[in-house]
Amino acid sequence: MHAHFVVAHPEPRSFNAHLAAAGAAALAAAGWTTSVSDLYAMGFDPCERAEHFVAPLDTRRFDAQAEQRHASEGGTLPPVVAEELARLDRADLLVLQYPMWWHLPPAMLKGWFDRVFAYGAGYTSSKRFEDGRFVGRRAMLSVTVGTSRETYMHDGRSGDIDLMLWPVNLNLAYVGYTVLEPFVAYGVEAALRYSEPGIIEARLRGIVEALRAELPQAGTRRIVPFNRKAEWGADGRIVAQAPVHSAFVRRKRDLALE
Repeated sequence: MHAHFVVAHPEPRSFNAHLAAAGAAALAAAGWTTSVSDLYAMGFDPCERAEHFVAPLDTRRFDAQAEQRHASEGGTLPPVVAEELARLDRADLLVLQYPMWWHLPPAMLKGWFDRVFAYGAGYTSSKRFEDGRFVGRRAMLSVTVGTSRETYMHDGRSGDIDLMLWPVNLNLAYVGYTVLEPFVAYGVEAALRYSEPGIIEARLRGIVEALRAELPQAGTRRIVPFNRKAEWGADGRIVAQAPVHSAFVRRKRDLALE
């Protein structure tokens, strides 16, 4: 089994980098092989732009989707994109390791999705969800947040973590991955300046130990469900008999908040 980690944090000595290294070590001890794409260390450009395409379809106007499809069909995808896709093809498990910034992933990771899941190579209208490129492979988010688990509960001040992570998980499901329940490291405080050092050290050590224990058991981890293509009507809306898995895709427009 092979796992690939994508790390999106600008500091190589960050807790996120440490978690990725600890997770890789735990998998290696269980007999896995591992690889890492440290996006900041790679100098990955998160901005899709015309300059990335050496044999453009149209030199007058940049259409990102059209150029991605053209490059996919012509074998001229940017080398960094082709290399990332090859790493993903090799991996039985993909782990995205990143901090939650302003309730979202860092822009670096969003740009990784924009460029690596290229139209044509990464997905098409017929190559998505259960027919996607990465069917049979698993993916999992490993995310650090600043405050406690309670603040990310359904009634917490930071917002429901399951809802906040749903769009990123949807990206993974869209290209065919079986999406596993995320690993969330709570209480990784900004600059670690709000608690006593001993309390912080114990908390961080417990997080690392939990990830090291859980990653090798990824095969039994709960799956985050998404609807299959057959559960959408011709208009793109969920059909009457299909299950509803999330507040993001539901039958009633208005949610009963109380």
